[in-house]
Amino acid sequence: MNKPDENPKNENPKNENPENGPRPEQEDTAARPGLAKKLDKDRLLLAIAAPVLAIVAAFLVTALVLAATGKQPFDAFNIMFTNGTHSDIQVAIINKATTYYLAGIAVAIGFRMNLFNIGVDGQYRLAAFFAAVVGGAVNLPAILQIPLIIIVAVLVGGAWAAIAGVLKVTRGVSEVITTIMLNAIGGSVIGYFLQDGRLAVLHKQQNTISTKEIPSSGQLFNFNLGPDKGDIYGFIVIAVLVGIGYWFVLARTRFGFDLRTVGMSESAAEAGGVNVKRMIVTSMVLSGGLAGLIGMPTLLNDAHQYSTDFPAGIGFTGIAIALLGRNNPVGVAVSALLWAFLEVTSQALEINDYDKEIVGVMQGVIVLCVVIAYELVRRYGIKRQQRQVGEQLAAQARNVKTEVTA
Repeated sequence: MNKPDENPKNENPKNENPENGPRPEQEDTAARPGLAKKLDKDRLLLAIAAPVLAIVAAFLVTALVLAATGKQPFDAFNIMFTNGTHSDIQVAIINKATTYYLAGIAVAIGFRMNLFNIGVDGQYRLAAFFAAVVGGAVNLPAILQIPLIIIVAVLVGGAWAAIAGVLKVTRGVSEVITTIMLNAIGGSVIGYFLQDGRLAVLHKQQNTISTKEIPSSGQLFNFNLGPDKGDIYGFIVIAVLVGIGYWFVLARTRFGFDLRTVGMSESAAEAGGVNVKRMIVTSMVLSGGLAGLIGMPTLLNDAHQYSTDFPAGIGFTGIAIALLGRNNPVGVAVSALLWAFLEVTSQALEINDYDKEIVGVMQGVIVLCVVIAYELVRRYGIKRQQRQVGEQLAAQARNVKTEVTA
């Protein structure tokens, strides 16, 4: 007696075709991990291609400018690269890149939210000034003094940036206009208090004016590399931690997901239950708080006081660095090192009868080339993705047709 058919409808529970193996949809599912890995690799290559293309184009344009002025472009580049091999120059590059990195991260937070925090320059200078005032007015143990100075800087920078955030969500004022105006106001506030008898003292012998010097307990350690090499700012450790924290918050937390979502589409984020107004204010506060750290390497590791020659303009440099680094912590670090390299090594050009301003031309061309290169790479990536999707759909259609014919 024959056994009854256990599968009377001739159904294949494993979803297999006895003649041709797995069905097309199963092949597609099995191929997805490899396909995803390939897409990730393509995305990585495209992400690297844009800044590399921009830098190469910038060097070529700069070479043409030098050649047009009767100079030897490759000699100028050789001078810069040779100068960059010296140990003391490398230390100077790292120290300058530390402040540039913090500036780039501060700007990148706003960019991720589609906010243009142009006021980073005013925020860090105002933060450094009041942090120097507090640091010079008290003398606590180092374990309390240094965190106090840093906390004051973060609070002042965050509070100053919060003004622009509140005005945007309550009155609809563009953060670009607000932060630019706050830069001017912040400079005026510093100028008012940076006077003898107010929050500063006059040094008659040097004919300079500055805040009181921060005591030794408020001075951060340096990494000494030996004689004639210089010291690397100890604040580089905090800068690295800031980069790690920035990556973790944006990539591994709900807040970071909400922040990126609002940056892509405020309406979609709001439909998903995100409080867009609160996110805008919070992002501006975070951006300003990190901006408050920009002046700390100079204050805690070098000058130990705020004077009229305190570094200015770093906030605007951070915009270019964040743009070149695509708001990625690693990309921003590479961009900061490149920017610092160009500025520090260009000092040797004047000695060899080259105009130092050529570096400014190179930096400006880099920013311009970055915008163009990113757009070209983006369009190429879209076309490439569309072509890959079309090829996959055509392959599936051919497999289905073959199966139906069989």
